[in-house]
Amino acid sequence: MLTTLNTTYTDTRAADLAWALGREPLPALATLDLELTGAKLQLRLLGASHQVLLEEERGRCSETVACIPGSSTPLPLGVAKRVGDWEYEFAARVEVLTPGSFAGRAQELLALVSDHPHGLAGVFPGSPHAFTAMLAQHQEGQVHWRTWHAYPQDGQLVATRTRVGARKRTAARHPAAT
Repeated sequence: MLTTLNTTYTDTRAADLAWALGREPLPALATLDLELTGAKLQLRLLGASHQVLLEEERGRCSETVACIPGSSTPLPLGVAKRVGDWEYEFAARVEVLTPGSFAGRAQELLALVSDHPHGLAGVFPGSPHAFTAMLAQHQEGQVHWRTWHAYPQDGQLVATRTRVGARKRTAARHPAAT
């Protein structure tokens, strides 16, 4: 799903993005509700980037990547945490592209996400290449999502990927009976 976001572009630099786990839902400009094999997932586009809300029998999880006033947690390159009965993994990278490469990559990503049944993309006013896009899937008992945050004025594209799944349990080893 592709939408135009009727708001000012508030997260204007990749360096302004912060990451937070466990935040309450923030006001969203666009949402996409998904059911992925027993998991309820809501993709949320914020004026300041994205939030994902996950709910399933094991509990709830929320991820926010946005320009968060007062946040002291910058966007990390990677996080691996246990959240209740889940394993949570997050990774982010910033790509710096030439203007021509940026425009092509932006068009490619917007086409991919807007045509996907589990995709949500929002374009900010003023530039067709200023966007936030999200794509989710359920694979092998885990929920995955990817996001892209575009900053055409700097030629920067922030890409994130997240995986949330059941905590892997190891079987207890018992000595063999003699």
